[in-house]
Amino acid sequence: MALMTGDNYLASIEKLDHQVFIQGKKCLDVTDHPISRPPAMAIAETYFQAEQAETKSLFTAQSHLSGETINRFTHIQHSKEDLVKKILMLREMGRKTACCFQRCAGLDCLNTVYAMTYDMDQSFGTEYHGRFVDFLKHVQVNDLVTAACMTDTKGDRSLSPSKQKDKDQYLHMVEERQGGIVVRGAKLHITGAVNSHELIVVPTRALKEEDKDYAVAFAVPADTEGVTFIYGRQPSDTRRLEERRSDVGNLFYGGCEAMVVFDDVFVPQERIFMRGEYSMTGRLVELFAAHHRASYGGCKVGVGDVLIGAATAIAEAQGTRNASHVKDKLAEMIHLNETLHAGALASAGKGYATASGAYAVDPLLANVCKLNVTRFPFEISRLAQDIAGGLLVTMPSLDDQDNPVVGKYIHKYLVGKTDVDSDKRMRLLRLIENITLGTGAVSYLTESIHGAGSPQAQKIMIARLADLESAKSYAFKLCGI
Repeated sequence: MALMTGDNYLASIEKLDHQVFIQGKKCLDVTDHPISRPPAMAIAETYFQAEQAETKSLFTAQSHLSGETINRFTHIQHSKEDLVKKILMLREMGRKTACCFQRCAGLDCLNTVYAMTYDMDQSFGTEYHGRFVDFLKHVQVNDLVTAACMTDTKGDRSLSPSKQKDKDQYLHMVEERQGGIVVRGAKLHITGAVNSHELIVVPTRALKEEDKDYAVAFAVPADTEGVTFIYGRQPSDTRRLEERRSDVGNLFYGGCEAMVVFDDVFVPQERIFMRGEYSMTGRLVELFAAHHRASYGGCKVGVGDVLIGAATAIAEAQGTRNASHVKDKLAEMIHLNETLHAGALASAGKGYATASGAYAVDPLLANVCKLNVTRFPFEISRLAQDIAGGLLVTMPSLDDQDNPVVGKYIHKYLVGKTDVDSDKRMRLLRLIENITLGTGAVSYLTESIHGAGSPQAQKIMIARLADLESAKSYAFKLCGI
């Protein structure tokens, strides 16, 4: 099959018979619902970019399995160049959509499970890698979207999975049947789940022998019986329900997350990629984390590009662009944004080949990149709000401009400098509001803290990976000890 177009993708999601609930009501078509359509359009853009002459080389790759051209979001990275191109692609998508376009985690999970199934086969004599390669061929040939389902609900976090009062707080195998297993549990914050064709489920933490029923990894189609999606709320999401929707800020795209419930879901044998190999779970989590933490130095930087552009434009519209303090703030925003990107590129540049042949990023630099991501977007947002001014959160709706009674006042008093009308100024402010306070802030800010692990997780890995003994030896030598 040739690469899907954006329209092909939307049609394929529309045909899914999956159970999706938005604000308490079942949604029959996520590509048509006002709240869920913008996220679907964001994923469709990943297909559109793969068609364009100027971006095709970045958004496509050659499959190492078939030799055919595939979407890079389904590609297994086999060189440092692949790692770098992924980061550049994610930044370009961030620029194009200014939101979470929901495919990074799926891509990172594909690369993680590819490497880990190979390692498990070598260690235990299992047949997981061949199964996963067959699944990967299915994904590549049909140009599908995969969602990574990792984070469990966790219940009492002081207790291990098997010690929980409710054993379903971590997804686990509950029954063996002929030809497969039955699983139960739920996964939280699953980015793009309702817009994906396939769900890849992996453990969320390192496990011990008593937790081996929780050491399970598999893939199932999104419309598998027993799978239910409960759409997550976002700040200002109901603005999308307004007839004209002009106050949403980002008129075309958005991100989405969902709780994904697995209520006694049957997983066929050929789709099982881990079944009780608890000793491998820690390595799996760490490998996925490194891949995904580096990804944030691409997608968040692209959104940062848009925010910096909007802050520059609003300063120009308001006549403050040449003020020295504004120049200084914009320079600081650029510095912070490019520092994030540099960390991601550095982790790719120091990438290495795993035993499977797939490449992974340098884990120390990936964690340094992500720890910066937990901080810098907040400072970039603060500076953008500083430049924008208080009107960012006190202005009337854009629809009020058209009101015959009050519209004239808005046109008169909310103009910017000469030749900048109120509509342009208000639209720019709404975009800044979206990214720093509204639906866009879910991915740009909160997800920057907790996505791919919260800040403490990165600090733990940084401390673990740093070569302090070597550093001490240099210090001892130089001071004569």
